[in-house]
Amino acid sequence: MHINADFSQRVIIRPEQFHWTASPLPGVERVMLDRIGGEHARATSLVRYAPGASFTAHSHPGGEEILVLDGVFSDADQDYPAGTYLRNPPGSVHEPSSAAGALLFVKLMQMKPDEHQPIRLKAFDPNGPTPTQCLFDDQNERVDLISLNAFEEYKHSIVGVGVEVLVLKGQLSDECPPLTWLRLPAGGRARFCAGASGAVFYLKSGHSRCVSHEQH
Repeated sequence: MHINADFSQRVIIRPEQFHWTASPLPGVERVMLDRIGGEHARATSLVRYAPGASFTAHSHPGGEEILVLDGVFSDADQDYPAGTYLRNPPGSVHEPSSAAGALLFVKLMQMKPDEHQPIRLKAFDPNGPTPTQCLFDDQNERVDLISLNAFEEYKHSIVGVGVEVLVLKGQLSDECPPLTWLRLPAGGRARFCAGASGAVFYLKSGHSRCVSHEQH
C-alpha cells in the first residue's frame, strides 16, 4: 500500500477530507496520512480509540512516535492525557489502551535504529496557553511545538526530506484548522501565518531519510 508516498510532493489533508478506516482491532480506527507498506508499514496516521479499546503487548522494531490529541491514552499501567508527547524507541514493547477513548497522532517505523531513550513530555495544554518548545532534537530530526500569536508569521528553511506540520489549536493560513496535516518537500522555505486566534502546531523538520525496518 502506498499513500502520499512521493516525498517530493506537497500534501495538505484537512479534517473534512478524513477517511476513517477500521484497524484489525475492534474499536480502533485510523486516518492514513501517509503510508508505505501493508499492515506493518512505515506510516503516519491519526488513530482513534473507542472507550475500552486495547491492544495486547507488542513491539515496534522501527519505533513509534505519539502525540495525544484528545482523551487519555494508556500504556500498561501509565496514563497519558491530551497534550502528551511520547517516543518509544526501536525494539520497545508496549500494551496500549484507552478506558475513556483517545485521539492520537502516530508515526511508525521512522526512527533511527540507534535511538534508545524513551521520551514522555507534556507538550501542550489543550485548554490553556502553550509555549513554544523543542520536544526532540538529534542529528537526524527535530520536533518542535510552535505557538504563534494572532497573525504572527513563522518561517522555516526546509531541509532533509521536508517538514511536517499538524495544527493543534487555532488556524494557520490557507484555511488550515485544527487537525490539518501538511507535508512540504525539501527546498526553499516554509511560511506559516496564524489566524486571528493564534495557532499552535507540531513541526517535524530535518528528518533525512525514511526508515524501512520490518515491523511485526
